[in-house]
Amino acid sequence: MIPRIRLTILLILFTLSLLSSCAERNEQGETSNSPSTWIIKNALIYDGLGGDPINADVRFKEGIITGVGIFDAEPGEMAWDANGLALSPGFIDPHSHHDTKLMNDRAPKSALAQGITTIVSGLDGGASTFGAPFVSIANSFAEFEKNPAAINLAYFAPHDTYREIVMKQDFKRPATINELDQMKQMLRRDLEAGALGLSTGLEYEPSLYSTIDEVIELAKVAAEYGGRYSSHIRSEDIKVTEAIDEVLTIAREANIPANISHIKLAMYALYGQSSDVIRKLNDARNQGLNITADIYPYDGWKAPMAILMPARDYTDRAAAEYALGSIASPASITITDYDGEPTYIGKTLAELAAEKNMDPVDLLMQLLQRAERENIEERVIGRNIGKEDIQNFMQWPYTAITTDGGIDDNHPRGQGTFSRVLALYVRDENVLSLSEAIRKMTSLSAQNLGISNRGTLKPGFAADLVLFDPTTIQDHATFEDSLQYSTGIEAVWVNGELVMEKGNITEARPGQIIRRGNSLP
Repeated sequence: MIPRIRLTILLILFTLSLLSSCAERNEQGETSNSPSTWIIKNALIYDGLGGDPINADVRFKEGIITGVGIFDAEPGEMAWDANGLALSPGFIDPHSHHDTKLMNDRAPKSALAQGITTIVSGLDGGASTFGAPFVSIANSFAEFEKNPAAINLAYFAPHDTYREIVMKQDFKRPATINELDQMKQMLRRDLEAGALGLSTGLEYEPSLYSTIDEVIELAKVAAEYGGRYSSHIRSEDIKVTEAIDEVLTIAREANIPANISHIKLAMYALYGQSSDVIRKLNDARNQGLNITADIYPYDGWKAPMAILMPARDYTDRAAAEYALGSIASPASITITDYDGEPTYIGKTLAELAAEKNMDPVDLLMQLLQRAERENIEERVIGRNIGKEDIQNFMQWPYTAITTDGGIDDNHPRGQGTFSRVLALYVRDENVLSLSEAIRKMTSLSAQNLGISNRGTLKPGFAADLVLFDPTTIQDHATFEDSLQYSTGIEAVWVNGELVMEKGNITEARPGQIIRRGNSLP
């Protein structure tokens, strides 16, 4: 019989051994606890800067990359054999709406399965519902820090939201000096909390009714803090030339870096004119303006159908006829949201018109008039963007990759953007090299946003990392079935902690708030 003291010692040793094994990865790749130090061996490393990859190892400790080279594993650190797969910085989504559901889904597979480790919110001029109702960016950050997510979160200061708060329902006019001062106070408050800059959604209400002078005055405030300006421009179709000129004027007058959100030409008559737009943007850069853009790899947008009629006169039949004849055809417009009418969802305007035995023009006017009268939330997907223009804008050296999507989105971009670029535009069509695509998903995004210490795989940078197979990575979300997650991502680390492995989400929630200029705690 074993003496009691010896039995006690044996039980203690067994327990310690069991606890230690729980923090290590077994042969099947299961992890229940993330160690503070990792070494990833035998990786094909893409550093995010666009150069050729190298075969090397990466070591990171307590969330920071400490070395890139050839190393031996040290006692106590977790070793991971990459087996020659690609290892890159985590993908940064510079225009995201994933956070609108982040309070309910702290580890969104929508984002992680396509390698996204950082999302940026407050775009299109609107604050998300994170921490709803919106109080301030500081409040949203505080809500996040109470219960962190698996991904990092940054914010732009939202012009549209300020207008809603200050002007309430009386927004169909320029702001007064007093109202503009109130918006400036909100902007300063949010910039001091760490907002990356100012965002506008000039094609949407209520900012549709703002003047360029109003935006310039706010952009000057953002410039004082070293912030950026990001804009969903005033038109992406009929008046796109004037809208781009407006962005350039704001950048020049406010002396601020400016980004064109989800750049596109969404009108049949504009097909093939992306080269002209790029020449205009290059001329602006040559004149000293810091102009950039981001893009998603789909031929369809999602927005209120009201944008099809820029004057917002839903009784103007000539305008409605022009919209469906020259901007987007009834067969290319699919209803994704229309409160109180679930049977409309998923049908094109052409299909719904046939079902109702109506002219599509009459139906468009009817839907918009009812939505305005009854304050109905409505959104559609319009597929009217030319493939050649997508490729041209994507190849522009200053265009980053973005989703403009959300968690379990009814647009495929929410689930497929980054993997679609790597599969279709890199592997299948050679529109971009793999190194260049990764640059547009990492260091370029960080640079365009003014984020430091992320987006590049080198010592001193945050250990946000994605391990993937370039030969198998694939998007699966489609316009017909958007709720399909990407595959081909082997593992994702955020701030040095493993958050996804072989498609399985771990328990780690290491996401951090990223503030302007300083992205490390």
